[in-house]
Amino acid sequence: MAQVDNAQSREHFGSRLGFILAAAGAAVGLGNIWGFPTQAASNGGGAFLVVYLLMILVVAFPMLVVEMAIGRHGQANPVDSMRSLTSNPMSQKVGAAVGWIGLSVPSAVLAFYSIVGGWLICFLLGAITDLLGMEAATTWFKGFSVERNLFGTISFYVLTVLIVQGGVKQGIEKWSTRLMPALFALFALLFVYIMTQSGAMEGLKHYLVPDFDKVMDRKLILAAMGQGFFSLTIGGCSMLIYGSYLSKKENLPKMAMNVTLVDTAVAFVAGLVVMPAMFVAMQKGVQIYAQDGSLLSSDTLVFTVLPLMFDSLGWLGQIFLIVFFLLLTIAALTSSISMLECPVALVSERFHTKRTSTSWVLGGLIALFSVIIVYNFAAMFGLVAMIATQYLQPAAALLFCLFGGWVWSRHSKIKELEQGCPEFTQGWFGKLWPAYVKFVCPILVATVIWASFG
Repeated sequence: MAQVDNAQSREHFGSRLGFILAAAGAAVGLGNIWGFPTQAASNGGGAFLVVYLLMILVVAFPMLVVEMAIGRHGQANPVDSMRSLTSNPMSQKVGAAVGWIGLSVPSAVLAFYSIVGGWLICFLLGAITDLLGMEAATTWFKGFSVERNLFGTISFYVLTVLIVQGGVKQGIEKWSTRLMPALFALFALLFVYIMTQSGAMEGLKHYLVPDFDKVMDRKLILAAMGQGFFSLTIGGCSMLIYGSYLSKKENLPKMAMNVTLVDTAVAFVAGLVVMPAMFVAMQKGVQIYAQDGSLLSSDTLVFTVLPLMFDSLGWLGQIFLIVFFLLLTIAALTSSISMLECPVALVSERFHTKRTSTSWVLGGLIALFSVIIVYNFAAMFGLVAMIATQYLQPAAALLFCLFGGWVWSRHSKIKELEQGCPEFTQGWFGKLWPAYVKFVCPILVATVIWASFG
């Protein structure tokens, strides 16, 4: 078995903090900073926040433990890790197929995500040229031309590949431990600034004070479940691959909880910044809600509505606009490095290729697909995004869940979690978790899939 030698030579994260920040970084993407506040704004603010926090614990956390445990057990890429869960040759074939489906998720998501990452880089550069009074450059960066989209997308890929080629410790861990604290610092700065504006307090109340009449709303519950699920990139393979770089000495449920807390904190803090900012923008005459109370431009909230708020504040607003887009670019990058890491790990492990060349070749291949999307934007962007996030990712999550719950033996699962946490089965979580993953999680994931068709 190649896996045994692999486990010996496999690179691991150098520190607990490094792992937590890298894994949380993988989970923290535009879904937290763009998706979460948008969902909260569309679904009653505080009520959505309460249900979301509950769903993170009930749906996302137990599944995060499964994905990380599968990765750490296999000490390999998603395909070989899934095969390692069973000794039955037929089940191993099915496991490998599940691993391949899982691997298609980060590759498909990266294809459209990098385009959005490219927009962020362009908006960031546009905000800088605006401050410097370079009008022509600003117009180009903020416009929506094919050339500008290509420039942004390729720049985003280059940054992603440069980090991934460094490996786990020198690339992913080194940069995650710098970028994630920077993310929180920039958020804190923005929060303090926005709270000094008129209208911000009203937005904060809308976000933090729940309307309990709305808490039981079916649409809100399903939206919160879906958001919680995507927030931790369940089914996205990143957690499985990062789990495989985790030492057997570590307490896995505790690490998973820390990742969950950091990820949820980012979503929560994003809401603290974005919701008051929306109300500040409304005070300044920017229309955000339609007559029926629905959000007018949920998909472009981050790109159009919030910059309008900064625009009205002179040069100080321009500086904060730069901070804002830098923050979003960092969040996008901490996710994209985990997406590219999945196929890079597979190819370099299977074919013993050098990490540097593998990162550039695979990054280049996915980038080619992104270029095709850029040239056929209207027809392809929404389609690829929908296939990746509404079909592939939930399907992969369901398959990981079924495989982890039903094919992987209870004894082997518990043994994996007892490494680094010998008292695992003595606590209530350890007693409940194996059955919960087997019966409850698949139903919850199936519900998320059903809701996305609804």
